[in-house]
Amino acid sequence: MQRSTDRILTTHAGSLPRPQSLSTMLTARFAGAEIDEATFDKAVEEATRSIIARQIEAGLSVVNNGELGRESFFTYIQHRMTGFGGASTRPIMADLLRNPGSLERRRQALGTGERVDLFKAPKAIGPIHYINAAPIEEECNQLRRLLDEREEGYNEAFVSAPSPGIIAAAMQNDHYSDLPTYINALADALRTEYTTIANSGFVLQIDAPDLALERHTLFQDKPLEEFLTFVRVVVAAINRALEGIPREQVRLHVCWGNYEGPHVCDVPLEEIWPEVSKLNAGAFMLSMANPRHAHEYRLFQDPAFLGDRLLISGVIDTTTNYVEHPQVVADRIERIANAVGDPQRIIAGTDCGFETSAGSRPVVEEVVWEKLRSLAEGAAIASERLFGK
Repeated sequence: MQRSTDRILTTHAGSLPRPQSLSTMLTARFAGAEIDEATFDKAVEEATRSIIARQIEAGLSVVNNGELGRESFFTYIQHRMTGFGGASTRPIMADLLRNPGSLERRRQALGTGERVDLFKAPKAIGPIHYINAAPIEEECNQLRRLLDEREEGYNEAFVSAPSPGIIAAAMQNDHYSDLPTYINALADALRTEYTTIANSGFVLQIDAPDLALERHTLFQDKPLEEFLTFVRVVVAAINRALEGIPREQVRLHVCWGNYEGPHVCDVPLEEIWPEVSKLNAGAFMLSMANPRHAHEYRLFQDPAFLGDRLLISGVIDTTTNYVEHPQVVADRIERIANAVGDPQRIIAGTDCGFETSAGSRPVVEEVVWEKLRSLAEGAAIASERLFGK
């Protein structure tokens, strides 16, 4: 994983806007309908080629495939693993329940259009096993092939895969004896994804909103220690699945939920960090533009807090259509870099993805690209201040 040796590198958290035609096919597949696979594959190829070009044109340093061929950042695994069916019952976030007006606002914003509803994800109804590595191998091969067409304009690329914890939390367990057993079965299956991505030469990003979000979702009525026990189980399971993969090739994305809401029930970073930081990742990607967590950069003033890892700091909010001014972005980067004490260990990113499930897009497409251009421009300003160039 490259670091910001002479300028602040830029990246994002994974999902980017999908073409409507692709969202329609993904939504239909999620609902159990048959789709024409040849048409789908062609659409993914064309859309991915375009999304790579747009990331480079926006000025991003570390790019990906936009997750365009996946219905969401984690439910896509139902097509690659055995054991899933039916529909889950997912708890609503505690802050939305406490503020029913916010819950109604969210429902109105989502509307009744075509989308993948992550509150109705499939559930585990049988043994979880990875079917074969062909889909993830093809996804990686496709990204490599399309990147090779570009040859330059970016520094490196990443491919994401979910934490077993977010799957276990959102895809209800109706098969295993308990939650830890389910988590470990998922981790064993996900090892195929993790190793394939790493062996393909990409940075592996593990999406683990569960390590923060589930405090006010699945564990909202439980003691903090019970949630931290869940975090320990997930971290240990991921570490086992990562065995043999260099730590420097792994980045971990943690967030408190990619939705506009009060977030007054979010667990503070300092309460989960002692457990989260045990994960064998070379970089941690955190929501730091989020107004409920923007102050937590101060925690990194303690050198022991981050240790020798890199920090991918979210400096762009992915839930609002305000476009951050480049000077604001630069100020955020500089503030975080000064707290860490070394700008070479800072990469500027987004708080989360821009379309984490097909059809669910809080930020309109043209604004997404305005935000990413502002990210790159702000990083350039911060680079002048921090590196003198």
